[in-house]
Amino acid sequence: MRAFVWWVGGLLLALAGANIHDPYLTPVKGWSLPVIAAAGLCGLLVLRRPPLRKGVGGRPALVLLWLAVPLCTVGAEAVFQIRKAHVLAMQDPLAAGLGRHFIVGYRGVAEVEALAARGLIGGVFVSRHNLAGRSAEELRDEIGHLQEIRRRAGLPPLVVAADQEGGIVSRLSPWLPHRPAPASLAGLPAEERRAAARALGQAHGRDLQSIGVTVNLAPILDLRRDRPPDPLDFHSLISQRAISDDPEVVAEVAAAYARGVTDGGVRPTAKHFPGLGRAQSDTHHFRAVIGEPREVLEATDWLPFRRVLAGDPQTLLMVGHAIVAAVDPDRPASHSRLLIDGVIRRDWGFDGLIVTDDMVMTPVYQYGLCRAVVEALNAGVDLLLFALDGSQFYRAMACTMDAGKQDRLDRAMLAASGSRLEGSALPGPESRDLALGR
Repeated sequence: MRAFVWWVGGLLLALAGANIHDPYLTPVKGWSLPVIAAAGLCGLLVLRRPPLRKGVGGRPALVLLWLAVPLCTVGAEAVFQIRKAHVLAMQDPLAAGLGRHFIVGYRGVAEVEALAARGLIGGVFVSRHNLAGRSAEELRDEIGHLQEIRRRAGLPPLVVAADQEGGIVSRLSPWLPHRPAPASLAGLPAEERRAAARALGQAHGRDLQSIGVTVNLAPILDLRRDRPPDPLDFHSLISQRAISDDPEVVAEVAAAYARGVTDGGVRPTAKHFPGLGRAQSDTHHFRAVIGEPREVLEATDWLPFRRVLAGDPQTLLMVGHAIVAAVDPDRPASHSRLLIDGVIRRDWGFDGLIVTDDMVMTPVYQYGLCRAVVEALNAGVDLLLFALDGSQFYRAMACTMDAGKQDRLDRAMLAASGSRLEGSALPGPESRDLALGR
């Protein structure tokens, strides 16, 4: 029994050490490397003591396993640091051309200063991690500092994205006012709910523009579905966030809210196409397949998306990681050319900006991050979001650069996306002031 415990413990620690930069270890990033490496060394020393060595059979293989724990940990960190240094040293014009497609989350501003200055990213994502122990004014000054870096470098302003839906998803509250979600307005009379939704959007827009945010990742257009709660749904929680089960009501409230956000000087985002209301599992962690025919989806789940996108050209579209079996059974929507270029671009005629849901979610990792990023760009995605763990950007960027040099990126798609980004007029500090009459 003692030998079994040592074998399992060694295997788990070696596995954790080899994957210290996995997104699931993000909460312990910063101290996971020294703790795992130290645990491996301590276990190795204890294992070599004669009484214990005798108790576990004195197997050399077990000693080698525990020796592998610190080696795996240090090796994984070395690979990450080499890749990071390689990306930071990129001078090729191709790097800047590809970098503008990435929005990255960060904890400390030093993590993104060099990336912003060299044009290796197109935007940043801010959340409560950026406000812990600080004030909203301090975050505003930090965003202003990053935008000044861009101005001095002669680069376009950064996209600054945030998740401020209202209700349970208010990532910048209580530093910013905690406001209700659009879903709270669905039961009002039609005219009253439209006015209330627009006023709520305006309030969210003003809140966000006051600290320098340019894109709000809201509203959600997923339909509410009546089904038993999923005990493994830790993050999507669509049943609590969805506006209604009626596509017409969702479209009405979301469109008014989106116009309000635009009024407030910030661009809204319709999410999460193809509609997570039908997803049977939490796409943060599990593969989800939507099995309904396209005709059914067009008449129900997709109706709000088409209405909102047609009503406000400033609205971005967020594409999630659910699979639509009737259109592309082989890959999630976020990097499906059949859905993005086929359905959204060609059939719907949408030529606005498309952003992915966080690429650090499990369905993307299971599929292969490098392959997913390349496929997303080739499908016509404009912005790739790395919110939870911005350090995954280095791996994604290195892969994208390799694909570009190997001619595996669709040049026509990249050129069209570049034109959309250049002509999108994403609000920067100056354009927001003009919009507000300053």
